[in-house]
Amino acid sequence: MRKQILKGGSRPPWVGLAAAVWIQIAAGNAYNFPLYSSALKSVLGLNQQQVTILGFANDVGESVGLLPGIVCNKFPPWALILVGALLCFLGYGLLYLAVTQTLSQLPYVLLCLALCVATNSSAWLGTAVLVTNMRNFPLSRGTISGILKGYVGISAAVYTLIYSILLQGSASKLLLFLSVGVSAVCLIMMYFIRPCTPPSGEDSSVHVHFIFAQVASVLFASFLVITTIVTNMVSISDVVSYILIAIMIILLMTPLAIPIKMTLFPANSKNNVGSSDQLASGDDVSMQSPLLSPSSSETHVLSFHESEDASDVEILIAEGEGAVRGKKRPKRGDDFKFFEALVKADFWLLWFAYFLGVGSGVTVLNNLAQIGVALGVEDTIILLSVFSFCNFLGRLGAGVVSEHFVRWKKLPRTFWMTSTQIIMIVAFLLYASALDGTLYAATAMLGICYGVQYSVMVPTVSELFGLKHFGVISSFMMLGNPIGALLFSVFLAGNVYDTEAEKQGSSTCYGANCFRLTFLVLAGVCGFGTILNIILTLRIRPVYQMLYAGGSFRVSQTSNH
Repeated sequence: MRKQILKGGSRPPWVGLAAAVWIQIAAGNAYNFPLYSSALKSVLGLNQQQVTILGFANDVGESVGLLPGIVCNKFPPWALILVGALLCFLGYGLLYLAVTQTLSQLPYVLLCLALCVATNSSAWLGTAVLVTNMRNFPLSRGTISGILKGYVGISAAVYTLIYSILLQGSASKLLLFLSVGVSAVCLIMMYFIRPCTPPSGEDSSVHVHFIFAQVASVLFASFLVITTIVTNMVSISDVVSYILIAIMIILLMTPLAIPIKMTLFPANSKNNVGSSDQLASGDDVSMQSPLLSPSSSETHVLSFHESEDASDVEILIAEGEGAVRGKKRPKRGDDFKFFEALVKADFWLLWFAYFLGVGSGVTVLNNLAQIGVALGVEDTIILLSVFSFCNFLGRLGAGVVSEHFVRWKKLPRTFWMTSTQIIMIVAFLLYASALDGTLYAATAMLGICYGVQYSVMVPTVSELFGLKHFGVISSFMMLGNPIGALLFSVFLAGNVYDTEAEKQGSSTCYGANCFRLTFLVLAGVCGFGTILNIILTLRIRPVYQMLYAGGSFRVSQTSNH
């Protein structure tokens, strides 16, 4: 991996970040399920229970990223992106053939498998760009996570705009676009995702560049939501439609202005170039990134004073020989191997806290179209856009806010998971009450909180367990998404909905009772998640005080305890 970084050292990491924006939009293809789930239900004659099982398959494919997490240290990022493009093409291609009835009477199990394969592209694409960029910007992990996860969150609005304007609300055309168009974007952009020399911590332009990227993403998201709402309220001509799509593409290209500016005005990037030269010459490599330093889990020569678990006999031997050579158990903040992290209490506290938060949120996302119809909203496109925009704000905002407070107050990022799960309780109670005017407010609140869970978990994993095996550890954390979907969406929401629909003598359920019990249970789930988050935050506070001593991330700390 070091050779890969030195080879790509002359290329600024901002090029890869600009390309990662497009890959992250592509990786958000799994959020399209509400747009074509109704078509699957009507064309294929499915009941709501079968639709929720398909939603579970959607979440399994999106979140099961153990394999890409394992191979990301063995293969270059473009190889993972290539696999993701292929899965996207095959999975959505088969769903397109099923919806258009080109292939009639496909077995239901095959439909679930096709959807799982299609959305598993998200895991490959997301792992490739997230791991690469977290390593390219090791001093700004929260910010990078917020930006990249933010674009994934707003991707639903991108697809909704394409679906409603270009594809005229056709589910079959959307599936064809996901199969061919998304795969093509990945193939074009995969060359630019590569390991690069991290920018120097002394480079003042880094902060400015990140602010520019964040502002650009907010403008992009605002444009999407406003355009989606306006186009659903008034009819527009084909010419205007193409102009809006062109503006969207231009806004997506905005992060590319950063490397262009650095190329045109290289004098302003002197510090960053110096960092590249320093890294290439091998000077002070350990201070640049934990990825380039020896892992703390490997063999070290330690003085006996550094060995906390040494026995009295071992201390005497160490005093006689002057050194102890052996393996040292990693501490929180070091580079953990996957199985070393797996036996830590902090790992499971974070996993369950994340699982309870994101699992309850994804239940609403998977059933958002049916929730809207049940509560009297026939056109759920605007509802989905609200959720998508707020999901984006939660992801981006969590990165910015947590990064600020972790440097200023050394406040663990999990504090924000705690806060948002309390807000989620309020949102679920609003859903359950079904009061007039609360649907969109509850959806907005839940979207923000759902986004925060994602954005905060990612840098927390890297800070507690290191970047060396970050891919596989974070991928295991994300299993909380499909498991939550199975328990809360399939077994709970699907059964409650079908029971109420059966009472009404219809396949479609209307009224607050369709999901009221589900929302009350999810409120209790988030209450339990809040307790776990509080325990975890108190446990890891000393770790953050150590890692961010002096107000900035001590990169060498992860490899030089």
